[in-house]
Amino acid sequence: MMRRNALLAFATAALVASGLAVTTARAAESEHSLEHQRWSFDGLFGTIDQAAAQRGFQVYKEVCAACHSLSLVAYRNLGAIGIGEDQIKAIAAQYNVMDGPNDAGDMFERPAKPSDKFVAPFANANAARAANNGALPPDLSLIVKAREGGPDYVYGVLTGFVPPPAGVTVPDGMYYNAAFPGHQIAMPPPLSDGSVTYADGTEASVHQEAHDVVTFLEWTAEPELDARKKMGVKVILFLIVLTGLAYAVKRKVWKDIH
Repeated sequence: MMRRNALLAFATAALVASGLAVTTARAAESEHSLEHQRWSFDGLFGTIDQAAAQRGFQVYKEVCAACHSLSLVAYRNLGAIGIGEDQIKAIAAQYNVMDGPNDAGDMFERPAKPSDKFVAPFANANAARAANNGALPPDLSLIVKAREGGPDYVYGVLTGFVPPPAGVTVPDGMYYNAAFPGHQIAMPPPLSDGSVTYADGTEASVHQEAHDVVTFLEWTAEPELDARKKMGVKVILFLIVLTGLAYAVKRKVWKDIH
């Protein structure tokens, strides 16, 4: 019985050690591939950098929108990052949407309006898979919140396309990415130096484009972020004042007893 218990204890210890080793290796890999970036929205007082978000929208529109949808965002929402109403109308009018039925009971196609959601690049998931060798490009509306690591993960994937290490074979149709789980991704490198020409003259390097589009996607995932943080600061200040008043009242009420 003692021998059996010893064997069980040894096996348990080995399994625990193995699990810890795997966890440690994964953590080290994640730490190695996901370097924390400085974001304007970090911290209690952080806010969305509107200039960066506007540049990020340009990157999305000119690069990412060819494959990735943004189904939870309407064109009129772009006003929150400083894009003017006339410009929003012009952006929406570049796309067509199905509407109807009309008086004759038929569906019809019309130019998109600011109230419409972003038009998807493909009619349905099957069409998207057919155009991307079987891979389904994810919707980007909530991608920053839907992935562990948040903005750092998305930035890491966008900038993580590197040659595979020696001895690593990447199958045809796949690409090596240092930040992507498993390091093999079906998406080709989407960004390159000069992929876009920024209207404000900012140099469009891969890292700048990735930083800007992640800022934009942080806003799409949490458009109320600025308002929430402002409200949080007001609540904290209110609670501080209320605490002070409560303490003063307590001192006054109990002064004769003390």
